Amino acid sequence: METEVQQKQYNDVTSAEAVAAIEGSDNQNLPKLPPAQEPESQFQLITRELANFWQDFSQNFNNFFQAYKQIFIILAWLLAAVVTAKVILAVLDAINDVPLAQPLLELIGIVYTTWFVFRYLIKESTRQELTAEIDSLKKQFLG
Repeated sequence: METEVQQKQYNDVTSAEAVAAIEGSDNQNLPKLPPAQEPESQFQLITRELANFWQDFSQNFNNFFQAYKQIFIILAWLLAAVVTAKVILAVLDAINDVPLAQPLLELIGIVYTTWFVFRYLIKESTRQELTAEIDSLKKQFLG
């Protein structure tokens, strides 16, 4: 209780001194404050927040993409491989619906397999030739 009385007396003294100081001073040379800004409307606040969000989002997205770039490339290749396989299977299914196309393609496959076996797999020298050809292709594709 005693401290409340002391605080009240202190506030009365300081406010009286402050009023006296303001009345007696020359306020022509004092710096002027800029006028108070009007408070932002809710629309302006939301617009500003959205602009900040999109700016941060684009920067964060770029950082995320740069960090995981290799994974995204691998996923894109896998997706392309799956789509390509689906398209090839659809084309082959459409070809199989054509009369006599399926037996003709099977006959072509059997003939090619037979030629490949006789050409490259029966003799040792031709197997070495095939191995050299495969190594050459590996060097071309893998560097």
